[in-house]
Amino acid sequence: MKSTTPLLTHGTILGHLVRLSIPASIGMIFNTLYNLTDFWFAGKLSGDALASVSIAGSVFFLLLAIGMGIQTGASAIMAPDIGRGNHQSVIGWVDQIFGLTLFLSLIVLIIGWLFAEPLVRFLGAEAHIQPLSMEYVSITLLGAFTFLLTFAAAGALMAMGDTASNRNALAVGFFINLALNPLLTFQLDLGVTGLALATVLIKAGSAGYLYWVLRKKLNHWSVPRVNLQQWITLLRQVLPASFNMLTIILGGFITVALVGRFGSEHVAGYAVGLRLEQVLLLPALGLNAAVMAIAGQNIGAGYYERVEQTYRTALMLGLAMAALCIPIMVFLSPAMMRFFTDDAAIISTGAAYLKIDAIAFYAYVMLFLSTATLQAMKQPLFPMFLGIARQLIIPVTINYVLIVYFGYPMMSIFHTIISVVVLSSVIAHWYTSRQLKALRHLS
Repeated sequence: MKSTTPLLTHGTILGHLVRLSIPASIGMIFNTLYNLTDFWFAGKLSGDALASVSIAGSVFFLLLAIGMGIQTGASAIMAPDIGRGNHQSVIGWVDQIFGLTLFLSLIVLIIGWLFAEPLVRFLGAEAHIQPLSMEYVSITLLGAFTFLLTFAAAGALMAMGDTASNRNALAVGFFINLALNPLLTFQLDLGVTGLALATVLIKAGSAGYLYWVLRKKLNHWSVPRVNLQQWITLLRQVLPASFNMLTIILGGFITVALVGRFGSEHVAGYAVGLRLEQVLLLPALGLNAAVMAIAGQNIGAGYYERVEQTYRTALMLGLAMAALCIPIMVFLSPAMMRFFTDDAAIISTGAAYLKIDAIAFYAYVMLFLSTATLQAMKQPLFPMFLGIARQLIIPVTINYVLIVYFGYPMMSIFHTIISVVVLSSVIAHWYTSRQLKALRHLS
């Protein structure tokens, strides 16, 4: 029988961070390209198809929130047992995660069928767009288990220090999508349904591949099991992480609504600028995944000083990323915006957002790394509550008052967001450092 050797409890922290974060970042890049491919093919169908897939994509973000919660929860729960070399416990957790993921998929399906259509209407789908959006959403909901199982297996592998397998799945999925989309959408004349069906089929294949990799690593074919106590333990990690992602989505919806008061061209500029910022932040998200795995394994092994070293080293790597990306945001933002549009108003808004947001780039990195470290320590509640305040309560309240009641200009929205992010990063770093100090005293 193979052993879950705690590879991340020895060797250089910097080496582990680089080795894990690069594949994770590349995988996220392919995932981003995958989503853009769906939009491109939808646009080739018609303007209505593109609008319907865009709106359906907003509903899909809710599924993404659950999936990210499962991935984070799986990694946080399994990594300490991997660090301890407890092979049988790791196998048990993989089976419980499998069972819980199928159960959550059923819940998502039921809730989706009840609320998807009202949500599509709420997001602005006109009467002729709604049926197309629901085509995409219906197929996605039926295949929700394929998405969530992929996240579950990726989280388990991440806890083992394997981010390359998920990268491989995402990269291959992107290229298969390039072939399946035209086949199903145009040659078989399935339209929007073809786009959704291609994604479900690819995710099913990805889940099968990732569970096959788990089989090789554990010498065990995972089967869904039910242990309510273990499910509750898992949900204590999954639900806060999912809710944190949901606050980001809801905060984004409200910000778009406030920007929309100044005109649709400003919404477009903000949306493009936000996507460009997210692309620049992808390496930091890869670093985030590496920190969770390394910190989790070392907590399990009792090497608490290495946990703090992981956080500090990741902060230095994040600073190097910021030194590279901030000048790009400040000096190249107009050129990047012009790649997407010739509209002067859209370019101006997007470039202004990127220049202002450059101030907070390292603050975002600090927030990611603080959250990852606390989740590895099985302390997901503080990031969740900070996320609620940072994404929803504070910026929405301030911006609503400034824009609606006092008539402040649109740029005040961006200044508020950046101010809250910087302040939140300071609080998160202080709290994480305090928890790491307390952990170190246990050694």
